[in-house]
Amino acid sequence: MTTIAAPLDDRFGLDRKVTLPGPLRLDGGGVLASVDIAYETYGSPNADGSNVILICHALTGDQYVASTHPLTGKPGWWTRMVGAGKPIDPARHLIICANVLGSCMGSSGPAGIDPATGGKWAMRFPVITIADMVRAQAMLLDHLGIGRLHAVIGGSMGGMQALTWPTLFPDRLESVVVIASTARHSAQNIAFHEVGRQAIMADPNWRGGDYYADNRPPSAGLSVARMAAHITYLSEAGLTEKFGRRLQGRDAKTFGFDADFQIESYLRHQGISFVERFDANSYLYITRAMDYYDLAEDHQGSLARAFERTKARFCLVSFDTDWLYPTSESRIIVHALNAAGAQASFVELSSPFGHDAFLLDVPELNRVVDGFLRAGERG
Repeated sequence: MTTIAAPLDDRFGLDRKVTLPGPLRLDGGGVLASVDIAYETYGSPNADGSNVILICHALTGDQYVASTHPLTGKPGWWTRMVGAGKPIDPARHLIICANVLGSCMGSSGPAGIDPATGGKWAMRFPVITIADMVRAQAMLLDHLGIGRLHAVIGGSMGGMQALTWPTLFPDRLESVVVIASTARHSAQNIAFHEVGRQAIMADPNWRGGDYYADNRPPSAGLSVARMAAHITYLSEAGLTEKFGRRLQGRDAKTFGFDADFQIESYLRHQGISFVERFDANSYLYITRAMDYYDLAEDHQGSLARAFERTKARFCLVSFDTDWLYPTSESRIIVHALNAAGAQASFVELSSPFGHDAFLLDVPELNRVVDGFLRAGERG
């Protein structure tokens, strides 16, 4: 059970949302006059404010890292890592997790309100990048009166944000934890995302993104997008062990297009449950932001140059069955950190769960993160 401290004032606590004055100038040339950010906090700041941890969520994640999701009723997405007695502990840390810019759980995005028109942004929302998400998080920290972070931590797309933090705000953090992530999206990553985007836009209910008025979203397209993406989060060994070629409680195939195989039923369930909590336009915007992500390109083609100004400590973790962001991607980052003279530790963990391992039961990951954070606290 996660221990949640009582709110200190209206800035800290659960289910918070704030509208911050802009302007926020975006990499794509757009400007947001104001920025809505929904966020959750757990724990309390210590006397000198040196215990603040920012957690960055992945593509389909949200701010409910350790509290019940209001739409699904499910526990937070990282209760294995965040909670009483866990590596990230409200008894030791002030923990902050914000819904990213472009998402659909309260932060500014296509499903939100355009203050200039009073209507939904839809596809009129400006194009965003991972760096734009980080700048919005920095605005939130300013609002909360937090100048410096003990750590920024993230897995997958959250790891991209964590990696971007020391390049944009090198003096604002002490340590960085990057799990199952990358410094750039590969052609294969972009290809899988494009399949998902095309599935959404091919759905007749998408209508150029203007589906909010009659509440008929492109659910079929978004469901297929989720199914395709979910395959990349798993491993072949994990799929074989969990499903194999097993049928749905039958001894023989029915020779049709119903869900004969257990894996078919599993993927369809993933797709159907996803559309209940996520917005299709947000999926388009966030996947595009991930595809634009290339940290070296943003620093004259040199990944090492991206980290030249930071004094932060880094911990990178990969998984041996992750083929979405394989270990080789983490090694590239470690080599760049070494070239920049940064303090960096790296470990590849063994897990049958593929890319999703950072969200699942991998006790060794908890030990790595706990040891890294405690070493920084002792320092």
